[in-house]
Amino acid sequence: MTHDRTDPAYARRFSPDAVRELEELVARYPQRKAAMLPALWIAQREYGGEITAEAMEEVAHRLGVPPVEVEGVASFYTMYNLKKRGRKHIEVCACLTCAVLDSASVIHALEQRLGIKAGETTADGEYSLSEAECLNWCEAGTVVQVGHRYYGNVTAEDVDRLLDDIAGDPRNDVVTHADTVVRVQLRGGCKGRPRPSAEVEADRG
Repeated sequence: MTHDRTDPAYARRFSPDAVRELEELVARYPQRKAAMLPALWIAQREYGGEITAEAMEEVAHRLGVPPVEVEGVASFYTMYNLKKRGRKHIEVCACLTCAVLDSASVIHALEQRLGIKAGETTADGEYSLSEAECLNWCEAGTVVQVGHRYYGNVTAEDVDRLLDDIAGDPRNDVVTHADTVVRVQLRGGCKGRPRPSAEVEADRG
């Protein structure tokens, strides 16, 4: 069963630009439901950085799928915020490769610097800190994601420079595009391991 996406009685928050973005993405897939991951990125942006119950309802409505299906996907992936996060969401990979490379020390250093624990947000609402599942850049562990930027080869000694690098930089705010990820390195590389290849920007085509 599909929903009538033109139903005027249905409460919607997607802007006209967001609707156009979603429809362009949907056109790339054989079925509307296949665009659920980018649709959730759009919803997260349109709903102020949070996937609310209303956001999941809207995604379900626009893709023509049951809301429970959207909830299952949104709750499975740690990249979607089911509660309000800070303006800059710092996610540290804690999966096996990064754990072996001592991601715990990176998390601890960030906790000390920010004055919060993983899973918390600073009082001013500027930063949230989370442990993440695999961020899919295993050759550059420990990996830290902030917004739609990935930082590779991060050690505890790099944390001060990491925070200085992301402060005041709007590119590190919540993800603004549904299909963009940028991999970066701190200027001069990170301590402890060699600097890998130059910055790589994902192809948005």
